[in-house]
Amino acid sequence: MEILLTGASGFIGSQLRQALRGHGCRLRLASRRAPSGTTSSERWVRMDLGAPDAAAWRDALAGVDAVVNAVGIIREREGQTFEALHVAGPHALFEACTDAGVRRVVHLSALGADAHAATAYHRSKRAGDDALRASPLEGLVVQPSLVFGRDGASARLFLAFATLPWLPLPADGGQRVQPIHVDDLVEAMVRLVLDPAPPLPAGRTVPLVGPRPLTIAEYLQSLRVSLRLPPARTIAIPRAGLVAAAAVGDAWPSSPLDRDTWSMLERGSTAPVDATRALLGRLPRAAERFVEPAHAADVRRDAQLAWLLPVLRGAIAIVWIATGIVSFGVYPVADSQALLARAGVGPALAPWALYGAALLDLALGIATIARPGRWLWRAQAALIVGYTAIITWRLPEYWIHPYGPVLKNLPVLAVLLLLDVLEPPRRSEG
Repeated sequence: MEILLTGASGFIGSQLRQALRGHGCRLRLASRRAPSGTTSSERWVRMDLGAPDAAAWRDALAGVDAVVNAVGIIREREGQTFEALHVAGPHALFEACTDAGVRRVVHLSALGADAHAATAYHRSKRAGDDALRASPLEGLVVQPSLVFGRDGASARLFLAFATLPWLPLPADGGQRVQPIHVDDLVEAMVRLVLDPAPPLPAGRTVPLVGPRPLTIAEYLQSLRVSLRLPPARTIAIPRAGLVAAAAVGDAWPSSPLDRDTWSMLERGSTAPVDATRALLGRLPRAAERFVEPAHAADVRRDAQLAWLLPVLRGAIAIVWIATGIVSFGVYPVADSQALLARAGVGPALAPWALYGAALLDLALGIATIARPGRWLWRAQAALIVGYTAIITWRLPEYWIHPYGPVLKNLPVLAVLLLLDVLEPPRRSEG
C-alpha cells in the first residue's frame, strides 16, 4: 500500500511512520527538509504544507492509496501559523487528494475542535476538519485527548510535575482530561488507514482517548503510580496566579503556558471511549500503566532532572548575582579593599579589581539564567578554581575559617560538574 505521510518528523508522525513501515507500507514522506534514516520503502517528497502548491501536490499524490496528515503546531511562531498549517495547507492537500483519486485521508486533529471551540488553535483545527468533512473523500478526522509518550512535550511536562515532592495543581486540579498512550493512538490510526471497513462513529470524526476521564490531580497521581512512586501531597496554585502567568507566557514563545493553553485546560478534553475500544479491540492503556515497569527508573530519573537541573541553575545564578550586588557596596567597600590588599592587590588597582569582579559576577549570573551551556559551566569553574588558588596562596587561613568560605567552593564546583555532565547540549554545542 502506498501512503503519503505529512508531519513524519513530529512526535506522533514519527511513531506513525515506524508503525506503517512495520506493516509493509511504502511511504512518501512529505516535508520541507529531508527526513533522517529513510529506508528502501520510503521516499522523500519535498513539500511545504504551509505554502501549498496544488500542482506539486498532484505530482506527489500520483499512485497514492491513502494520505495521513499529522502536521500540527500548538503555538504560532515566525513562518508557522495556524491559518497556514491547520487551514489553508490541509484544504489544498484535500483538494489535491480529490483530484488524484486518493481512496482515504486520515487527518490528525484534537478534541475540542468543535462548535464550542474558543481558542485560535481549536478554531483553526476545526476549520481544517470541516474542509475534509465537506470534501468527497473518504476522510476520517482523528481527535485525540492528551497524548502520552516519552518524546512528547506535554508528557515530559506532566512527568516532571508528577515527580515533584508536592504536586502543583492548577486552581483545584479538577480540570478533566482523558490521556491516551501514543502506542494506542498510533495502533488505532494505523487501523483507520489500512482497514477497508474500520468501525467508525457517525460523522467520521473519531475521538481517541484513554479508558476514563481523569482530573489533573488524578492524572498526576496516576503517573506517580506508573513511575513506582508513592502518592504525593498536593498544593493548589491560585487561579489568579495562573491567569497572570498565562498572560506573561503569551510573550514567551517557549513557555508551555499561555492564555489559550490555559483556556483549553480549563475546558477539559474528554470523550466516550467506545471508538477507541472498537478500533483496538480492547480498552486502551490506563495512565497507571503508561510507563513500562522496566523503564520506570529511567523515566523517573529523566523527569526529576527536568526540574532539578533548573533548580541547580537558579541556585548558581543567585550565588553570582548576590555576590556581585554585595561587592558593589552592601559589604563595606573599605573592608573589601583591605581584603584585596592582603591578597596582593595595590591601592591603585583595588577599585578596578573590586568593581570589575562584581560586574563579572553579575554577568555570569545573568548568563546562567539567559543562556546556560557547557562553556558557561566550565568558565565559572575555572574562575572559582582561580579565586581558590589565589586565596590558598595569599590567605590560607580562610581554609580553616569556621564559616568555611573557601570550602564552600567545593559543592559549587560539584554542582557545575553536574550541570556540565547532565544538561543536554545546546544546538550550537553539538
